[in-house]
Amino acid sequence: MRLDAVRAFELAAGVTGQPLFGEGAMLNLIRFEPGATVPLHSHPHEQLGIVLEGMQALVVDGVSHELGPLEAYVLPGEVEHSAYCGPEGALVLDVFCPVREDYRDRWESQQLPRTARGRGELGQTGLPLGEGSPGM
Repeated sequence: MRLDAVRAFELAAGVTGQPLFGEGAMLNLIRFEPGATVPLHSHPHEQLGIVLEGMQALVVDGVSHELGPLEAYVLPGEVEHSAYCGPEGALVLDVFCPVREDYRDRWESQQLPRTARGRGELGQTGLPLGEGSPGM
């Protein structure tokens, strides 16, 4: 499956995610529009990420850590953090363990009914819907 073909959902103003859910972990391809920010927050999930394009800064304990392409990070659960990107935007791949069910709920709530989806769209298993994939 192509992760960049997964339907996106909004995480914050100017920030979208394209998720892939597993049983115990998830990926989220995050696109930051130029100058976009993610407000201060925390969650119980461990979060690992790698910047693929542009610059993303993680702010932890008031300290900004600017990361460029192929620079990565690990955030334990419950650590308060925020993020911002540079004027060119950013593309980041995040991994969460366990799955962020709040993200799954938000992503599924924006999902079209299965009968309204076009043939050939991929389900979360990576198989085309109707060909062994349970869909969502």
